[in-house]
Amino acid sequence: MAITARQTATLALAHALSAAERGLPVIPLSPTKLPALRSPHRDEPRPSLCRGECGLPGHGVHDATTDPAAVRALFAAAPWATGYGIACGRPPHRLIGIDLDTTSHTDSVAEFRHLALRHLFTIPETVTVLTPSGGRHLWLTGPPDVVVLNSAGRLAPGIDVRGTGGYLVGPGSVTAHGAYRPAPGTADLPPAPCPPALLRLIAPPGRPRHAAGTPSAPSRTHQGQGLVHFVLAAQEGQRNTRLFWAACRAYEHGFGDALADALTDAAVRAGLPEREARATIASAARLAAGPRG
Repeated sequence: MAITARQTATLALAHALSAAERGLPVIPLSPTKLPALRSPHRDEPRPSLCRGECGLPGHGVHDATTDPAAVRALFAAAPWATGYGIACGRPPHRLIGIDLDTTSHTDSVAEFRHLALRHLFTIPETVTVLTPSGGRHLWLTGPPDVVVLNSAGRLAPGIDVRGTGGYLVGPGSVTAHGAYRPAPGTADLPPAPCPPALLRLIAPPGRPRHAAGTPSAPSRTHQGQGLVHFVLAAQEGQRNTRLFWAACRAYEHGFGDALADALTDAAVRAGLPEREARATIASAARLAAGPRG
């Protein structure tokens, strides 16, 4: 018997509540894997960088919660949700997601094994979620004094990292491309601690390891100035592209919100309308936070 949309939504809520009971903060997702609730600030003349301080839902991963009543309220506001996202980097688990994507040109699982051999760490037995595209998500946990940021392809081709400010599609979710399901024998495992050698690769000493999750002042100032100057130098026809690239780099390094106003000002001085500039930066923030596999 075919599963109806109502049944899919009910199952998504059930899986989300089960994850929340295990201490994993969740949000409802649409079939596109994006947060199901739209921003309450979408019609404002100046797009907001609010992270939920307004008290309304619709702030993506910042809505994530383990409170059952709050989870039910989020899903009630998004009856079209077919899945759920799990916020990374949040206590108690401080989840780190290793996203091994599979394409016709890349065997990311083999790349990850080579990485483990090269850097002398063992890939632990842990929760593993199989994606509709044939990839997999490995769930690891991090220590409280280390902030792991999101990155795409930095470790090796096809290997993405989801950390603070990002989320993983939870097992049991249904998307436009299929269902996410636990790999056999891993559903009841606890997320394993991230091997120290791997942790050093994804949170290297050159990047700060502060609970606030932001680079040290000299690093932020140096990198931020370079990105601002990159946008200021944009010529007609490349302003939006340069701004998007710079904003993506800023969010990947953990200081996107802090640099947003300076990047907006640089884009406006280069000739881009302010509303368009802020919309581009908001798109970069969503890209940095969202899953790929």
